[in-house]
Amino acid sequence: MDDIARLASVSKPTVSRVLNGSTLVNAKTRERVLEVARAQGYSVNRNAQNLRQERANAIAVVLDFGSHRHGAIGDPFIFELLAGVSEALSVRDVGLLLSPAGLDTVEGFVDLYRSRGADGFIVLGQGSRDAMLREVAERGVPMVVWGAVNDEAGYCAVGSDNFRGGKLAGERFLSQERRRWLFAGDVGHEEINLRFRGLRAAAAGREDVTIDSLMVGSMAFSETFECARTYLENHPTPDAVFAFSDTAAMAIIGAFSAKGYRAPDDYSLVGYNNIPPAALFTPAITTIEQQTLVAGAILVEKLIQTLNGARAKSVMLPTRLVVRDT
Repeated sequence: MDDIARLASVSKPTVSRVLNGSTLVNAKTRERVLEVARAQGYSVNRNAQNLRQERANAIAVVLDFGSHRHGAIGDPFIFELLAGVSEALSVRDVGLLLSPAGLDTVEGFVDLYRSRGADGFIVLGQGSRDAMLREVAERGVPMVVWGAVNDEAGYCAVGSDNFRGGKLAGERFLSQERRRWLFAGDVGHEEINLRFRGLRAAAAGREDVTIDSLMVGSMAFSETFECARTYLENHPTPDAVFAFSDTAAMAIIGAFSAKGYRAPDDYSLVGYNNIPPAALFTPAITTIEQQTLVAGAILVEKLIQTLNGARAKSVMLPTRLVVRDT
């Protein structure tokens, strides 16, 4: 910077301001400094700069690999969320670390944060990790989670109204005079549990309605297909199915079709998330929509608030029923 300052006929602090993007330097001076810097092949050492500023200028985004078979995430919904987060971070010129290794324990989060590997964390999906995430929050690690909103969790969460989503599905089944309902999903996940509870609330007081549940241990398409196929071989056929995701709904349609059952003639079906393929699938899937277009931006905004010392409040986004063929 001494050389650049001499060649550009400015002070060293002026060079520092230009290279750090300060608005205190006029446009003419800034361009002269940058031209000299480019000519001299000078570039800022971002790692050293971040170390001096005591910030990594990067956010770690943690995916829920544990809820998917062999850690292979294939649900488009997760990548819609990820795209929103990535765009919101890029606008702020903040880097993104995608699921760094070791973040399956509390100490993994703490170590990466204390070593300045990341300024904070955005967790896309609680899965069955709620207890661990609560402990991470207790250790003072900045974090925002996409998932079920619970005021007692101790961390900021952004998510849809899962209970209402389940209730909307149940009300849809009642309007179609369906009586033998099946819920497909792992209720050990708080988001999915709330959807199941909402479904049951819709049938409260209805003695003519029965609700069975199908445990699906992995969110993978193939796992859901096999679970649904096995269920049909050992249980009476339901006349309504509420699936934990649109991807799961597609797998269930496939399993039912293999047994000769068609939606909506033989059963009604409601998925969750309203991913783009749900509208193009045959039959087009009736689903519960979450506001994923704004979710990524809200997750980033809440984490930035936390990093700036504010107490970020959780946000519950609305849900709505999107009626299609099933």
